[in-house]
Amino acid sequence: MRVPNSVVLPVGTHVDCCQEEEVEEKMQDIMAKITAMLAERKSNLAHCINNLEASEEPKFYVDQWERLKEMESCTLTILNLVAVNCTDHHDIKKLEATILEHVKNEELFPEVVRVLPPVYRQVEAAIVDIAQSEEMADHGMMDLQYLLSKLSQRKHLASLGRELLQDILRYLHRIGLVVWYEEIKQLESTVFLQPTFLITMFKLLVRYHLVQQLESIS
Repeated sequence: MRVPNSVVLPVGTHVDCCQEEEVEEKMQDIMAKITAMLAERKSNLAHCINNLEASEEPKFYVDQWERLKEMESCTLTILNLVAVNCTDHHDIKKLEATILEHVKNEELFPEVVRVLPPVYRQVEAAIVDIAQSEEMADHGMMDLQYLLSKLSQRKHLASLGRELLQDILRYLHRIGLVVWYEEIKQLESTVFLQPTFLITMFKLLVRYHLVQQLESIS
């Protein structure tokens, strides 16, 4: 809700646990709650902004006011909810088709028509190849400079520079092929070529009663 021009596709699962008439009723109820949530958010932001503007010393709250105004200007597009039975392959394909249909909508995603330079595809293919190679460790972590040197060994990428690679990594991070936390100083030189490894780590570390489980170890 804080990302400018976000597009959200709500997905309702467990259709197989409902009667047919229940599905439509629940879909309408969910969409109504989402609409109410957005209206409440807009109202709360306006209320907070008004409070700051009406304060005795508004100049002390300029930073907060600017942040709130920025959040207020963020548009949020909510698409119609898609109900699926996750045990039904046909429903999964239907969801996939719906997502692709929306992604190709230039009104929702103006940048979808942007043509990437060939080098982006070449680097993407080379990174996939490196990630799947036998020499790659299971964790898929690689130093940025080492990754650049590995890519530069390929004839068609010999002139690849660090700045261009960083631009390409930002794109690959956005589409989910790799994970690169360039904004975190301790991780800016590390590229995760296997994002699923991070998911596994988070599942191990971020869980209910973790502190109690650790404390129980002698």
